[in-house]
Amino acid sequence: MKGLEKLKEPKKARIGIYSAGLHTYWEQFAGLKDCLTGYNKFIENRLEEFGEVFNFGLVDTEEGGRAAGEYFNKNNVDIVFLHVATYCTSACVLPVHQINKAPVIVLNLQPAPEMNYEKTGTDRWLAQCVGCSVPEIANAFNRSGIAFRAVNGLLGLRETPAFAKADETTFERPEAVKAWKEIRKWCMAAGVKRTLQHGRFGFLGGYYSGMLDMYSDFTMLQAQTGIDVEILEMSDLDAYLKAVTDEEVREKMEEITHFFEISGDSPSDVIAKKPTAEQMNWSAKVAAAQEKMVLDRNLDSISYYYHGRNDHFEEVQSGFIVGFSLLNAKGISCSGEGDIKTALAMKIADICGTGGSFCEIVAADFNRDTMILGHDGPFHFAVSKDKPILRGMGVYHGKRGSGVSVEAKVSPGAVTTLGVTQTGDGRLKFNISEGEAIDAPILLNGNTSTHIRFAQKPAEYMDNWFAEAPTHHLALSVGHNAGLFKKAAMIMGIPYAQY
Repeated sequence: MKGLEKLKEPKKARIGIYSAGLHTYWEQFAGLKDCLTGYNKFIENRLEEFGEVFNFGLVDTEEGGRAAGEYFNKNNVDIVFLHVATYCTSACVLPVHQINKAPVIVLNLQPAPEMNYEKTGTDRWLAQCVGCSVPEIANAFNRSGIAFRAVNGLLGLRETPAFAKADETTFERPEAVKAWKEIRKWCMAAGVKRTLQHGRFGFLGGYYSGMLDMYSDFTMLQAQTGIDVEILEMSDLDAYLKAVTDEEVREKMEEITHFFEISGDSPSDVIAKKPTAEQMNWSAKVAAAQEKMVLDRNLDSISYYYHGRNDHFEEVQSGFIVGFSLLNAKGISCSGEGDIKTALAMKIADICGTGGSFCEIVAADFNRDTMILGHDGPFHFAVSKDKPILRGMGVYHGKRGSGVSVEAKVSPGAVTTLGVTQTGDGRLKFNISEGEAIDAPILLNGNTSTHIRFAQKPAEYMDNWFAEAPTHHLALSVGHNAGLFKKAAMIMGIPYAQY
């Protein structure tokens, strides 16, 4: 389902690129340097699709490597692509990454699928032997404590350069398509890190008391992700609520009725009713106040929960879910029960354009071999099959208060769950799993839920899931995104498990 326009666009990565070669070749083989510089420019142009590019050019000496490291530091890059353009000594490239500490991805992209064996001399061969240096570089990096990954395949040129003797038009070859998909994911993962480093996560109210897996150290979160945590009080939101005009309520109600379906009474759950006009109007007013607060405080995310005693703030919370669902669709990831770690997971999924809806285990369906995942908290339109349904709730399960809740089903097809948990040694950890959402019956109780079939049957899947000591909430995203989420984890230095 198409969502709303984002209030804040994710930041694109600052991407470093250089090509590595050996300076002694240039006088020996006329035309080789110009050819390799052309490959470098081609890669620069492709990378510009994914972020802001800083191209140092050619590194062919140790001195050049040091200069490149300083250049990338000066430009504050998030990731560096080391393009092995021909054979190069590891001594040339090691200084780059000893000086600049951004994650490094080695590009082993051969220009031609095969050489023209009858016509290729040493000069043209040197433009093809790009894989020769990669083991040497890998060994040097490993012994120097520099983490790296490699992308292997074809360069993907759209035309063959004049210098070449073989056919180098490879943009449609699967080895090139796959390589550039990987490069795009690395750039997107670097964009996740940059966006979080500039992110402001609001924490409104408090944690749901007794949910020990929810509790987190805000300093730890900032130390490991770069996010700033803005602690908000219910009275802060109430101040924005008092400033909401009747016209703003009408505008928000139009938005709500356009993006949601208003339910009748649930046929199966006595506490799930058609929302009253008063409940709808209140939800619209609270939603307008929530958006005011986000814009005024420059927030990228909100985690929230309030436990009151039949007071005004509990009434305010009764209108939360609709507005926070709208904010999810606008790129402001919102999670209930004070779960800021799951807000982080939702935000990562949203930055990647894959949704990120608030979920937990509803039940297992052993007849269908599915896990049913969902929640009564804020939904993300990007994962919805149809218009989400609004139901009036006489009581929120396990919580005080009542109000309007969102009931929806995820679009059938590929999905990925991303959970962010905290380990016993105070480290964040990603828990990732891929599955398929299927169209099957769900409860009509005002909760989002959907059936997901994972590779393992439910009992086996839960064996593996629970062994990772997860937080009981997670973000649900559309598409198979495990590779992307793992890249984000690697770039941020966060451990992960996939099951």
